[in-house]
Amino acid sequence: MLQAILPVRSLLAAIFLLMAGGGFLNTLVALRLERAGSGALAIGLVGTAYFGGLALDSLRVQALVDRIGHIRAFATFVALLSADTLAYGLYTQALYWGALRFIDGLCLAGIYVCVESWLNERADPQRRGAVLAGYMILLYGGQALGQFLIRLGAGNPALPLLIGSILISLAAIPVLLTRIAAPDSGDFTPLSFGQLYKTSPLGLVGAGLTGMMLGAFYALGAVFARRLGMDLAATTLFMSMVILGGVMLQWPLGWLSDRMDRRKVIVLALAGTLAAALTIVLTASAGSLLLGLGALFGGLSFALYPLCAAHTNDRLVPERRVAASGGLVLVYSLGAAIGPAMGSVAVALAGASGLFLFIAACASAALSFALLRQARSAPVPAHLQEHYVGLPRTSPLAASLDPIAADAASGAEEETKTGSTP
Repeated sequence: MLQAILPVRSLLAAIFLLMAGGGFLNTLVALRLERAGSGALAIGLVGTAYFGGLALDSLRVQALVDRIGHIRAFATFVALLSADTLAYGLYTQALYWGALRFIDGLCLAGIYVCVESWLNERADPQRRGAVLAGYMILLYGGQALGQFLIRLGAGNPALPLLIGSILISLAAIPVLLTRIAAPDSGDFTPLSFGQLYKTSPLGLVGAGLTGMMLGAFYALGAVFARRLGMDLAATTLFMSMVILGGVMLQWPLGWLSDRMDRRKVIVLALAGTLAAALTIVLTASAGSLLLGLGALFGGLSFALYPLCAAHTNDRLVPERRVAASGGLVLVYSLGAAIGPAMGSVAVALAGASGLFLFIAACASAALSFALLRQARSAPVPAHLQEHYVGLPRTSPLAASLDPIAADAASGAEEETKTGSTP
């Protein structure tokens, strides 16, 4: 893997710094709003604002990047994200912070498009899988490590924001100094929801419900931990364990899904997510058991989106995989925007455990639908299944790092050129 990622080390360093500097804001915002007296519903709506910005900009950002160029677009998004991070220290109020979170979502959507376009341009065709794996490890690893910056705010509330802004600003340097040519991002028009549902009902429904679960968790997970009596250090550790667990189980579940009906693995992951969420509700106490359950919940739930994407891709020609990914990312983002608002209602009605009751309800609905689809349709034969590729829930361009999709797109382009020759 090391040889594969060396050509893109500046881009991977940038995404790690960005996640370390900004990945903790979901947790910090929730904790500080609750301490300021905001209710669960207000905190959930602030979380909805972030994912709403991410979803909205995913529809519009490509045109902006194409118009002003990747370097200038990346610099603009990073500068705005860095300034936005500092702006949290000026005033603590839910409406104000909701506006800042919306801007954060807009900025990160643009950053993901820029970075993933460059990775696609630079990655060696034979090593795209290793590049994608490295990208995901550093993306989620930076996000997990960034949680620990929150502890620095015990003595100085502004310190996590200052350090976060510094890290975000530093992330611009390796990219702005790169000599990699500006990539051609291409036209990645997402498949419509109707086309996605016709292609793979389970892929569409699974991605949307996964978004609802994880959107609710990111917005309210820290509130859950604090209301159980966890101190600041234990809360950040809990959030980190969920994120790190999400990295560790993706490849084992993907390996298994390549060797059997992928829907069975989705059912397994959904059943495990449901069981983990219900066990967390039943134990409802801080300690090492909760950390272990959190890691298990993260490992199973984070794997659901790439499993649903792989299941959808099994029913598509490779040339359509990037377009399908665009649709699935949008479905996931819309679900993630809805999840915090609905999860906050559950917390307001049932207390801290309401969060995981809501997550369990989403997992149960997805599990029921997955079992129904298994009963009503035949599986894709194992020899026709494409290899599982772990995809982050960032932008459709991440799918272009999939070697199969990239080879298909390259072949289609070559065929077009050949066909146009007299």
